[in-house]
Amino acid sequence: MSPAQIVVAPMVTALVAAVLTTVTRRWPRLQRGLSLVGGVAYLAFVALLGQTVLETGTATYQVSMWRPPFGIVLVADALAVFMLAIAAVVGLATLVYSVLSLGEFSQRVSYHPLFHFMLVGVSGAFLTGDIFNLFVWFEVMLMPSYVLVTFYSGPEHTRAGIQYTVLNLVGSAVMLVSIGGLYATTGTLNMADIARRLTDPAAPAIDPLPVLGLSAILLAVFMLKAGVVPFQFWVPAAYRAAPPPVTAFLAGVTKKVGVYAVVRLCFTVLGGATLASPIELPGFAGSTFLAFFGPVLFLMAAGSILLGGVGAVSRADVDGVLAYSSIGQVGFIVLPLAVAATASGHVRTLGVLAALVYALNHALAKSALFLLSGAIEERTGTGQLHELGGLAGGAPVLAGSFFVGALGLVGIPPLVGFFGKLFVFQTAVEAGVAGATAAWLALAVALAGAILTIAYLSRVWNLAFWGEAESVIAGPTRTRWGMAAVCLALAAGIVVVGVGFEPVYLTARAAATAALDSGGYVDAVDPGVVG
Repeated sequence: MSPAQIVVAPMVTALVAAVLTTVTRRWPRLQRGLSLVGGVAYLAFVALLGQTVLETGTATYQVSMWRPPFGIVLVADALAVFMLAIAAVVGLATLVYSVLSLGEFSQRVSYHPLFHFMLVGVSGAFLTGDIFNLFVWFEVMLMPSYVLVTFYSGPEHTRAGIQYTVLNLVGSAVMLVSIGGLYATTGTLNMADIARRLTDPAAPAIDPLPVLGLSAILLAVFMLKAGVVPFQFWVPAAYRAAPPPVTAFLAGVTKKVGVYAVVRLCFTVLGGATLASPIELPGFAGSTFLAFFGPVLFLMAAGSILLGGVGAVSRADVDGVLAYSSIGQVGFIVLPLAVAATASGHVRTLGVLAALVYALNHALAKSALFLLSGAIEERTGTGQLHELGGLAGGAPVLAGSFFVGALGLVGIPPLVGFFGKLFVFQTAVEAGVAGATAAWLALAVALAGAILTIAYLSRVWNLAFWGEAESVIAGPTRTRWGMAAVCLALAAGIVVVGVGFEPVYLTARAAATAALDSGGYVDAVDPGVVG
C-alpha cells in the first residue's frame, strides 16, 4: 500500500465493518465476529499509518480530482495519528466489552453498525484537511451516538438522549453558520489555506477581526462537544443513560475529538494569525489570536476542574462520580493549552505535549473506570455507594483494576497519569518563571483539582471496596471473566505505558511539534497559490 492509501485505510476499515455488521444481523455470531475483526483491523491500520508518518512525515490523501484548496484532502500528521491511536485502543476494548456484556438481541439490531459508524466519524474528524468536512465528520460521529445514548429506551434514557441530541444539534447549527462566515471572510475552507492566507504577505488581504470572532464561536462549539464548562450540563445525564461501553467510548474518544479540534484550529491553523492592534486582558496581552484564546481557554479549564471536582465529591453513585470527574479531568487537558496559548517556544510545545499525554491517560483510565462501573453494577445490581462495600474481597480483579485506574487519574508514579500531571504542573511553573503571572493561577487551579481528584476517588474506594461486604456482594453472583479481563487489560495498559513511557513521550512530542508546525502543515497539504 502507498502512504496515501494507508491514510484512508482506517476510515475504510471502520466503514466496511459497519456495512458488514448491518447485512449480517440475521447471523449474530457472525456479526459479532466481523465486528471484532473490524476493530482489530482498525487498530492494525492505525499502527501501520503511525509507522508510516513517523518514518516519512505527514501523509495526505486527495479524495477528489481537484487539488487543494478546492478538493477534499485527508491529512495524517503525528497529531492525527496520536489521536487515532487513542481511538483504536479504546475502541477495541469497548467493542470486546460490548460483545460480552450486552444482550444478543441488542447487539443484533443496531449496536455494532452504529458503533463502527461512530468510529468512521471519529477517524474522519482526525484526518480531514478542511473545516467544512470537520463539521461533516462531527455529524457522522454524533448521529450514531444519539441512538446509543438512548439505547435502553427507558424514560430517563430518553430524556437524557433528547437533551444530548438537542444541544449537539444546536451546536452543529452554530458551527455550520460559523464555517460559512469563515468561508465568506477568507474565501477558502481548506485549513492549510486558511493558515497561509492569514500569515502570507503575498496572499490576498483578509480582515483578521471577523476571523477571530468566528473562530471564537467555533471554539465554543468544540468545547460543547468536549463537555467543558460552561457547556458541561449534558455530560452527567448522557453518561448515566448510555450503556457502559458507550459511555467509556464517549468519555475516552469522542470528547477528545473536541479537544483535537481546539488544538488544530487554535495552534495549527490560527497559531500565526495576528490582529492590527493588541488585546489587553488581565494577565494576558498581545496581538495574536492565541492571546485572545488563552484567557478564554483558562476560564473554561478552571471552571471544569473545580466544578467537576466538587460535583464528583458530592455524588451518591459510581456513575455520577465518574461523570462529574470526566468534566474535571477534561479541564486538566485544556489547562496547559490555555497556558501554551500565551507562551512561546519551549513552553508552548510543553503545554501541547502536556495536553496530549493527559488526554491519553484520561482515555485509558476513564474508559477503564466506566467499564468497571458497568461490571460492578452487573455483579451487584446497584451502583449506589451506600449499598456497596467489601468489593476488594469479593471481586479482587475488579478492585485491583479500579485501584490502578484511580491512581492513574490521581497521577501516582510510575503510571502514565503521573507524567500527564507532571507536564501540566511543569507547563504552569515554566510559564510563570518566564513572566506569565496568570500561569501561577493555573498552577493553583491544577493543585486544587488534584486534591479534589484524590478526595472523590478515595471516597469511592472507601465506600465501595473497603469495609464489610453488603448482601449484594456476599451473594453468589460472579463477574463474567471476559468483562473483568477487558478492565484488567486497560489497567495494565496504564501501567505499561507509564513504565515504558519514553516511546510514548517521543510520539506525543512529535504530535505536539506537528500541532505547532503550521508551515509544515501548509507545505504538506500544498494548497497552492490562490489569487
